Amino acid sequence: MMSVEKVLKRDRLCRALTGLAPQEFRDLLAVFAAALAQAAMDAYLTDPHRKRKPGAGRKLFAKTAEEKLFFILLYYRIYPTFEVLSFLYDRDRGNVWHAYDALSPVLESALGKKLALPKRQIKSVEEFFEAFPEAKEVFLDGTERPIQRPKNAEKQTANYSGKKKRHTKKNIILSTRKRRVGYVSPTIKGEEHDFQIVKDTRLPDHIPKKVRIRMDAGFQGFLKEFPGHAVSMPRKKPKGRPLCKTFKEQNRRKSRIRILVEHAIGGVKRFRIVADVFRNKQENADDRAMLITCGLWNYHLDATSC
Repeated sequence: MMSVEKVLKRDRLCRALTGLAPQEFRDLLAVFAAALAQAAMDAYLTDPHRKRKPGAGRKLFAKTAEEKLFFILLYYRIYPTFEVLSFLYDRDRGNVWHAYDALSPVLESALGKKLALPKRQIKSVEEFFEAFPEAKEVFLDGTERPIQRPKNAEKQTANYSGKKKRHTKKNIILSTRKRRVGYVSPTIKGEEHDFQIVKDTRLPDHIPKKVRIRMDAGFQGFLKEFPGHAVSMPRKKPKGRPLCKTFKEQNRRKSRIRILVEHAIGGVKRFRIVADVFRNKQENADDRAMLITCGLWNYHLDATSC
């Protein structure tokens, strides 16, 4: 088994394997250990047939909280196959899958305690300001992740993205100028247009109209659907005519600012589980992967801004 202590002594290696700096790892460890203990107690209290106390029963090959946190971060950062993980840890494929399945909700809980997880729903102005305190502007964009081609013909059609020319899953995100992701929508099939997801969720209904929303030209019709909002969007070239120099310069200025949302998405996609072709088959695994990686990115930003 890999030595976690050796990894934590090498900053660059630690970032490459976990996505976090050594001190960020150590700071998260205390909360992760508490979440582990709480998960064990919850499993004990909610199972009416359980007779043994927490700690009894099947053990993970990663014994300590430190080893468990390193394992799950390694999985999200590198996204190796379970065959590769079983080789690295000298365990059966089923053992490493069980560890991933057991530790993912614990990592999510720990990030929640660190206040790093983005909102999944915003249903009021109050909830908006909980996610974006004192916000004067937010950045709206969609992001797609490739998935394996479904065998079912209907699922193939539903998940096919005409924009990416492949099968994908999609999310809408809202981020800040500091690249922090404050909201991520439920995961949607790739055939849905970004603007259609915004209309379905009615997200702008709960964004104060004084808050400027920066977006790309893919959200044409936004002000018709959500009138009264302060919107910054590039102008599209008129059909059959070039865009004048003034509008081109305005578009360049807007793009220099709007690119910050792409930086936020790029930060989340440092974790290969949401950048590579997604292989996991469990229900909602793709949605949890997006939530956790957004939380890890936010946690990293919060730690570096202190």
